[in-house]
Amino acid sequence: MATGEEPAVGRRDPEALLRDVEAGDRASRVGRLKVFLGYAPGVGKSFRLLDEGRRRHERGEDVVVAALQPDVPPEARRAVDALDRIPPLDVGGVPVLDLEALLERRPGVCIVDGLAYDNPPGSRHAARYQDVEEMLEAGISVLTSIGLEYIAEQQAFVREVMGDVPPHAVPQEFVSRADELVVVDAPPEERGAGEPAGALSALRQRALLLAAEVVDRQLEAYLRRHGIEWSWGTQERILVCMTPRANAARMLAAGRRAADRFHGELFATYVAQERLTDEDRAANERNATLARAQRARLDILEGRDAAAAILAHARRLGITQIFVGHSLARAWTARVRRTALERLIRDAEGIDVRVFPQ
Repeated sequence: MATGEEPAVGRRDPEALLRDVEAGDRASRVGRLKVFLGYAPGVGKSFRLLDEGRRRHERGEDVVVAALQPDVPPEARRAVDALDRIPPLDVGGVPVLDLEALLERRPGVCIVDGLAYDNPPGSRHAARYQDVEEMLEAGISVLTSIGLEYIAEQQAFVREVMGDVPPHAVPQEFVSRADELVVVDAPPEERGAGEPAGALSALRQRALLLAAEVVDRQLEAYLRRHGIEWSWGTQERILVCMTPRANAARMLAAGRRAADRFHGELFATYVAQERLTDEDRAANERNATLARAQRARLDILEGRDAAAAILAHARRLGITQIFVGHSLARAWTARVRRTALERLIRDAEGIDVRVFPQ
């Protein structure tokens, strides 16, 4: 019988509805951001970026080039010969986006090859990514490129792998807001420009994990806007690999969040070692306590080859993600022998390996 009232079941919070409406309205007004991410220099992100601009122009979109890298190869530059250009201003030898001209021209799509530039003192914004933010707010879509080594939160990891990082950086939060993030992957014979294969594998894995996190956030935002619950059971099985010097608390907390989010399971392990110091034994005990506090199943492994023992254990459990700390990566800077981390990443076919800087 009709009572004149809507049933309470399923009724949504009015404030939540308002937030969803505002988010949807903003999404319809701002420009879209597409980022081409290179995990190492020379993988071809500028070419992919400029070729995307060319193809959009050929489809009839209004595309303008606002900045090009000085070392872009000629074949990449030829890809955008037919496009309008609003070149950056030269301020004391530093290229600065001509934001006034861009906002006045108001193209449909703007190409910014090289996101990680700091602007000179007195500029409208301190950094180029902030110029891009203003263009997006004005309704201009942006295609841009960045290397993993230029993302602030990734620089500690890149420094461990490569030994050095550039002075300029963009907050990961900005890159993570991209509507689309493309990891540019060079063919095997072209990768690396002299860098060790293991280092490149680690960097590539890191870039792919970042891209996966962006996709997760996009999906969450879409579901929130449309009032859709996370009702399916994606069975992630996460294995946290602990060592006495790794930040087990951080890895276990991240693993628990991911397991809860995807209705998955959390596992923890460490490989028993001979001749441990009293301090290391105490650290293992603390880590075991932390694992139990996070409701993780704890297994202690045996074996001289830590990477092989971990992977065999992961295969038995059907693990989908392995979390490891930086203590496994201490030998990266030597670059002369394979490390446990390198072999773990190389041999973990079908399993994502996430490295936590310590």
